[in-house]
Amino acid sequence: MVLTAFLVGLVLVVVGLFVVVVRGLALWKQGKRSGKAITSELELFEERSARTEQLLVEAERAQAELHAATERLRVSRAQLQVLLDSLEGAKRSTRWLRVFLPAR
Repeated sequence: MVLTAFLVGLVLVVVGLFVVVVRGLALWKQGKRSGKAITSELELFEERSARTEQLLVEAERAQAELHAATERLRVSRAQLQVLLDSLEGAKRSTRWLRVFLPAR
């Protein structure tokens, strides 16, 4: 009777250990699968972050170029206005000469 109880207990322990090992292996495989999925998503996130940083740097550079071009345009327009004012003044001061020029 004691021997039977001992053998039944031993069988139950072996079966329990087998179930624990099988579930542990399944958990380990699931962990590997999940780790690969997380790693691939993190790599995609890092690539997108790097691309975003690159685009931000390019945008800042383009903004600086645009600011410089706007400043050059402002200076050119100021020079043009000076020249137009000078031309208008010359037209006003030589208007009386048109009387002596032949009409086209």
